[in-house]
Amino acid sequence: MKIGLGVALSFMTLAHAAAADDFKLSNNQRIACSRGLSAGKLNTSTCKSYAYVFNTKTSEYFRCQVSLALTRDNKEVINVQADGGCAKKPRIFDTDSSYSFDATETEPPNTNSFFGPGGYAVWASDNNARKVRGCIIISSGLGSDISKCIDMKFE
Repeated sequence: MKIGLGVALSFMTLAHAAAADDFKLSNNQRIACSRGLSAGKLNTSTCKSYAYVFNTKTSEYFRCQVSLALTRDNKEVINVQADGGCAKKPRIFDTDSSYSFDATETEPPNTNSFFGPGGYAVWASDNNARKVRGCIIISSGLGSDISKCIDMKFE
C-alpha cells in the first residue's frame, strides 16, 4: 500500500510540475514476478511493474518502474525492499498537439532472447489528425537502446 501511495504521489508531482500540460497514465500496465531459492531455505520473490505517463500536449513520456523484493524463510518475512522512479523519454512527435498514447513491455528474456532484457513498444496518435506512430525500443545488449519509430500509412 505504501508503494502504491508513493507511485501516486510521484505522478501527482509530475502533473504539478507542468500545470499547462496534460499528463495521462497509459492503460497497459504489466507486472512480472520471479522467485529464487537460496541457501538455508530462504525464498526470495521479486516483482516489477512498469507504467507510462504521457504528456498529451508535447508527446514526451516517462517510463516508470516500481519493484519489490521479499525474502522469507518458512516462518517469517525477513526483508522487504522497494524501489521505483520515472525516466523521461524524448518526444514522439516534433510539434505540440493533442495526443493519445499506450505502451507495452516485452516478455521477460528467455533462452531464445538475443537482445538482453527485452524492450517495449509505444504507440501515439494525434487526436486532431489521422496520424499514428508506432515505436519499438529494445536493449542492444551492448549498453545502449535501439529505438525505431514508424509513421503508419492509411490505405
